[in-house]
Amino acid sequence: MPRRGRHSPSLLTILRSASNTPRYLVKQRLQMFNSPYTSVLGCVRTVHRTEGLGAFYRSYTTQLTMNVPFQAIHFITYELMQEHLNPHRQYHPQSHIVAGAVAGAVAAAATTPLDVCKTLLNTQENTALSSLKIRGHLSGMANAFSTVYQLGGLPGFFKGVQARVIYQMPSTAIAWSVYEFFKYFLTKRALEKKT
Repeated sequence: MPRRGRHSPSLLTILRSASNTPRYLVKQRLQMFNSPYTSVLGCVRTVHRTEGLGAFYRSYTTQLTMNVPFQAIHFITYELMQEHLNPHRQYHPQSHIVAGAVAGAVAAAATTPLDVCKTLLNTQENTALSSLKIRGHLSGMANAFSTVYQLGGLPGFFKGVQARVIYQMPSTAIAWSVYEFFKYFLTKRALEKKT
């Protein structure tokens, strides 16, 4: 994981969001309760035939809007945790694990409302949409926000927050631990070569 501007996080986020958005749509359609889809290929074919190519990118702006603050919160929280747990910035696996887990948890919790909107755009849940007499396909972040609010009020934006946090914590803890290990290993090796 790059830190302090070596790579542009926003460009990486834009590209990653572009490649992940169609995959999330397929994954979430297959995960729906009573999903009419039985395979990845079947889902892709059906969505393409019935909703068009644009359906795969219906949640792209929401995905992107979620990923930019997620990454910002994630990096800032990690750095703040490292300042507190590891002020001398030495290789210390426990501090990297804890800081990574906390960073993932905070970023996941903060961006859950956008994730809920993204999921609604991807799944186009018929039961939810028909309860509000919405016909056709829901599109756009503003429509998704309005629909989530109508369906569940403010608490509706935090549906699944615990699962999202629990999913992110080990993922980010592992990612930061691996990053810090290789940074330490490569730096130590470079210094040994010099001496």
